Amino acid sequence: MKNSTFFCKSNSLNVYELASKKSNISTQILYGEKFSVIGRKKDFLKIKTDFDNYVGFIKKEKFNKFLDKTHKVNVLKSKIYYKPKNNNKYLTKKYLPFSSEIQILKKDNNFVMFEKNKWVKFNELEIIYKKDYNFSKIFKYFLKIKYKWGGKTFDGIDCSALLQIFYKYNNKFFPRDTKDQVKIKKGVNNKKLFKKGDIIFWKGHVAICLNKRELIHAYGPRKKVLIMPIIKTIKLIEKTAKLKVIKIISI
Repeated sequence: MKNSTFFCKSNSLNVYELASKKSNISTQILYGEKFSVIGRKKDFLKIKTDFDNYVGFIKKEKFNKFLDKTHKVNVLKSKIYYKPKNNNKYLTKKYLPFSSEIQILKKDNNFVMFEKNKWVKFNELEIIYKKDYNFSKIFKYFLKIKYKWGGKTFDGIDCSALLQIFYKYNNKFFPRDTKDQVKIKKGVNNKKLFKKGDIIFWKGHVAICLNKRELIHAYGPRKKVLIMPIIKTIKLIEKTAKLKVIKIISI
């Protein structure tokens, strides 16, 4: 299996720092996400993701060897049905997260099948190459979603993933961690007037300005994604975490 390329078949899959479930979760891969296997250790595979070149360990399971991706999920979570009928009795307890990438195998009215006996609503999908630069709308999908270190979905997300998921949805490379994100563009380290699309970095944290007064971020101390006043948040983080803004760039 080493040096082989696969596509994630789980709705989301934890990527661990080490080959152990007791290790920290460093990120997640979503359904349809491509990765290469670069090593193996017991029941774990060492992988490198195709989108952002992230290296970590995943539990060995079944993956797709081929996937001709046609569409991506454009809602926070798309319900999975085992029959193409809008009826709760056909509803599973599983969802495809935002930005999951699928291949449509069959269509039945407003439902599409992406795996055997797995259907989602067609109106919750977008063509794979379609761009959506309305970042405010995308970030607000995750409003009040719980903060989860390493998370990238409706079940929990961290600050750097919230920013990265916008770029992933738009098929544009962007690093996973703040220490790398902060290096991606030139910027300034101080600003009196903020504008929509400004990205504010602290050491180990990032937030995005929705307008000249408010920002959105997955904020660990309050355990969720929140919209907060820009200036008050900068002062709060300086007071509570002893961290100053280190860089401001534009989205």
